[in-house]
Amino acid sequence: MIEWSDTHKTIRDMMHRFVEAEVKPHRDALEHGDMPPYEILRQLFATFGMRDMAEVRSEKAQQHAAKREEARAKGEPYVREERPESADQVAMQMIPIIELSRYCPGMVTALGVSVGLTANTIMSRGTAKQIARWVRDLLSLDKIGAWAITEPGSGSDAFGSMKATARRADGGYVLNGNKTFITNGPYADTIVFICKLDEGQGGDPKDWKVLSFVLEKGEQGLVQSKPLRKMGMHSSPTGELFLGDVFVPSDRLLGETETVSYRTGAKDTFTAERTGVVAMALGIIEQCLGLSTEYAKTRVQFGKPIGEFQLIQLKLAKMEVARMNVQNLVFRTVSYT
Repeated sequence: MIEWSDTHKTIRDMMHRFVEAEVKPHRDALEHGDMPPYEILRQLFATFGMRDMAEVRSEKAQQHAAKREEARAKGEPYVREERPESADQVAMQMIPIIELSRYCPGMVTALGVSVGLTANTIMSRGTAKQIARWVRDLLSLDKIGAWAITEPGSGSDAFGSMKATARRADGGYVLNGNKTFITNGPYADTIVFICKLDEGQGGDPKDWKVLSFVLEKGEQGLVQSKPLRKMGMHSSPTGELFLGDVFVPSDRLLGETETVSYRTGAKDTFTAERTGVVAMALGIIEQCLGLSTEYAKTRVQFGKPIGEFQLIQLKLAKMEVARMNVQNLVFRTVSYT
């Protein structure tokens, strides 16, 4: 049976106290009001030293990008030599996700898209100059990021049904399209916009090359909608993006090359995103189990707490088994990442 180490438990308890003090009191405003989650997330970063790591990660990514560019200029393959994260490092990343998900799992989504999907996409595909320009502010949460791929007519078939396009123009590209269900879309300062290159080549648009660009809030022709009214996850602001003849210079094309299509990169991004979902599920389940257990102790029927009845005990036992199964999935993710 795998369990959290004493160090992990200490960090978990500290994170739990932070969430109880800083997130729980604002839960209604975050989930049922109009309060964006970003200031609390910035406070979380400052409290636990996550903000201080932004500079180091950004510089390291710039160094790798410079080597990648040098290899490309020589026509040589570039293999990034880097030690994989240790199980302890991965566990430390999981703990904040679990604790935040007890009250506001949407905050995890907002955080993950900004410092995860958006920043990691730029780090993995951008030039050293592009990384220096955008990544540090994203990793520190000084700027909020969005990753825009989903469209009104394309969901699971994101590439085949994609209609957003980029056309070459003097000095850059002209972008057009509509994106929807974009996490952080209403408030994003930096947006990775994924679209197809329209070269006027005809043929099946499904086969057109997929490129990614970096947009900034306030671009002429870019409209960011207000947050959508959703059934849940309100602490994750979600919106639409409308692009009408948005001109961007060539240095906004990630990697500054059309030779590498983004199809594979996007799939890798989806894989990384899903590893955090199991940790979110664990946080939700643990909170539900805790509330159910407390209710079973305090709800009295027939002269005694309902937790003393065998049927209720069976329900709670099944919930605990489910919790343990999900926790084991978290530990498997930690062990095999």
